Parts: sequence; C-alpha cells; structure tokens
Amino acid sequence: MAAYGAFAVGLINLRYQTGSDQNLMKSLALIIPGVLLLALTFIDAGKNWLATKAAAQVVTVIWVLLVLYSFIL
Repeated sequence: MAAYGAFAVGLINLRYQTGSDQNLMKSLALIIPGVLLLALTFIDAGKNWLATKAAAQVVTVIWVLLVLYSFIL
C-alpha cells in the first residue's frame, strides 16, 4: 500500500505542477521509491523481507517521509 501511495502521489504531483521548475525531478523523488518498493513485492527475497516487523517499520518511515515531502513541494 505504501508503494502504491508513493507512486500515485508522485504521478498526481507531476500532473498538477505541470510547468513548475524542476517538476519532473521532484516528482521522480516520489515515483522511483514507490516503483522500487512495488518491485520488491514481486521478488521472493523482497516478499520475505517485507513480511518482517523491521521492514514494516522501515517502509512506514519512508512512506511518511515521502508523503511529507509531497506536501512540501
């Protein structure tokens, strides 16, 4: 859910800030982590890691930071 959220927020940001300076780079800062995290869900090692409590905490912190970053943009 966090991967999709970061990816979606990045795409929304890309669309609604069309014409802004450095918009693509700012949006990619949200899109790339979301895509990478989503890709982890398709890899067996990634699935096993994401099932741990430590991974849940790491993903939650990263997701919160990305969402906060999206509001700062």
